[in-house]
Amino acid sequence: MAHQDRYGLTLSTTSAEAAVAYREGVDLLLAAWTGAAEAFERAIEADPDFALAHIARARIHTFYQQGDVARTKAAQARELVARNGSEREKSHVETLALAVEGQLPAALASTLKHLEAHPRDAIVMSLPMGAFGLFAFSGMADHDQARVDLCGRYAHHYGDDWWYLYNHGWALTENNDVSRGRAMIERAFSLREANANAVHALLHAMFEDGSVDEADALVDRWIPTYDRAGILHGHIRWHQALGALEYGDAGRALKIYSEVLQPAVTKAPPLNAITDGASLLWRLQAYGHAVPEGLWADAEASAQRAFPRSSIPFADVHMALFAAATHNHAALEERLGVIEKRISDGKLPAGPVVPALFRAMSAFAEGDYRGCVTHLSPMLDEIVRIGGSHAQRTLIEDTFIVALMKSGDLPRARAMLDARLHRRPSPRDTRWMAQPSA
Repeated sequence: MAHQDRYGLTLSTTSAEAAVAYREGVDLLLAAWTGAAEAFERAIEADPDFALAHIARARIHTFYQQGDVARTKAAQARELVARNGSEREKSHVETLALAVEGQLPAALASTLKHLEAHPRDAIVMSLPMGAFGLFAFSGMADHDQARVDLCGRYAHHYGDDWWYLYNHGWALTENNDVSRGRAMIERAFSLREANANAVHALLHAMFEDGSVDEADALVDRWIPTYDRAGILHGHIRWHQALGALEYGDAGRALKIYSEVLQPAVTKAPPLNAITDGASLLWRLQAYGHAVPEGLWADAEASAQRAFPRSSIPFADVHMALFAAATHNHAALEERLGVIEKRISDGKLPAGPVVPALFRAMSAFAEGDYRGCVTHLSPMLDEIVRIGGSHAQRTLIEDTFIVALMKSGDLPRARAMLDARLHRRPSPRDTRWMAQPSA
């Protein structure tokens, strides 16, 4: 009898040991749990010709920006699957290889085509999902709706599956259907609590509905079960730091930064590390709290090593935060020049919003609050194009509101805060309305 994955798809391996290890690795990967890489390594050891194990291992390498080894494994997987893989596995490997190689538009097109024939191929289905997925980084303005549509299209193939439910629920949450989305995520979490992705999605739902205290209690209860090496460990604590800032508790937010987010201690993948670190320090400063001397410079040095060149817009915008906060004008202008060239060449789907954000954040850091407002005003509806989650992108909206306050435009700031309070209750926003302009 042929071996299958948990979703009933045939695996081209004759090794029962390899199939077991691969199934375990897939579940750990889909749960953002530790041990997935080791499980795929065991599958490769048991069957060196097992292409799906090689490409899955390559995907984890990409999370940690181990590009050379990831591309090597992807090439090996292509070669192996051409010799002994099924048509489904060939398409699976090619789709993941395109993502590994950074060919994101081609990977997204391949994903959508593959799912038409193989909707229960969960690893491929995971590629366009989430805040760092192919849809989010496509430059689309409607990527939240695209995820909802994709999940709805194939929901009947997954039923009460813990992985699918959290994905569908988070897609709904990001697309403003928070109550329905949260219920799905809670169901997913009840089915498998050893699931960092479900906890993460639930924290996003709690962010959207204003459940600050409930989110804090969830992290306190759950985080001891999750290894610090887990891919989302630092980011989950980052959510807790945002909750602390809701109550103006800068000391607690900085404590979380020092415990899990600063470069010397973080175990997060580079993209998580630089975006979480930059956004938390920026929020602290924007909200009027002091950032201890040296934190920005230390974090920027680490970020420049991880992202020395322009890459995806979401990373670039956070690199702009580092450059603006440290007044590193040369770094900001150099990266901005590359971005504008990519736009003129038609190679940056996110478009003009990216350079506008660079200029706005630089103006804010220099105390030019009217300039910040001028750069951001026409782009507020375009910010979604940089990707990431709504919770992450509120940093930009918050910066805009503070810039309005500090430039003396209190009526517009109050109007934006009133609209936000209508959307999601927050102890932070009511205090902001009393913040004096500069």
